[in-house]
Amino acid sequence: MSDTHGYIDDNILDYCREADEVWHAGDIGSYKVIDEIEKVSILRAVYGNIDGAEIRKECPQNQIFTLENVKIFLTHIGGYPGRYEKRVREEILRIRPKLFISGHSHILKVQYDKKYHLLHMNPGAAGKYGFHKVSTLLRFKLDSGEITDLEVIELKRP
Repeated sequence: MSDTHGYIDDNILDYCREADEVWHAGDIGSYKVIDEIEKVSILRAVYGNIDGAEIRKECPQNQIFTLENVKIFLTHIGGYPGRYEKRVREEILRIRPKLFISGHSHILKVQYDKKYHLLHMNPGAAGKYGFHKVSTLLRFKLDSGEITDLEVIELKRP
C-alpha cells in the first residue's frame, strides 16, 4: 500500500489482517496509521515526502530486505522503468532487487523492467486524499523466489 495520507479504516485493516506482512510505500501521513496496522500485522514502511519527523524517525527512506528468496526494494519516490530517480537507479544497480515498490504518484502500475530484470509495482493510493478516483492496494504472494497471485484491490472511497 501507499499514500494513505493519514487515513486508515476497517476495510483497509481487514486486508491487513489477512496479510503475513504489510508494506507501506510512504506518505503515511499520521502515526495513527502505523499504530493501527501494527495491531493487526507486521509492518514494513518507508517515509514519504509529506511525512514529518515522528514518522521519519520510525521509518527509513528505503527498506531493502529478502523474503522467500526475493530481494525487495521499497521506497516512496522512485519513478518507473526507464525513468527512475537517480538515487533509485543507483540503488537498483547496487542491490539488484527482483521486486521494486514505490508510491508517490497515486497511480497504480505494475510493470516488468527488462533492463534491470525486476518487477516494479506502484500500489496507487489507499487514502482518500489526492486526485485518484479509486483507492487501491496490491496483494501478492512470495514463494521460493517467485512473485505470484498478484491482485489489485479496489477500495470504496468514503
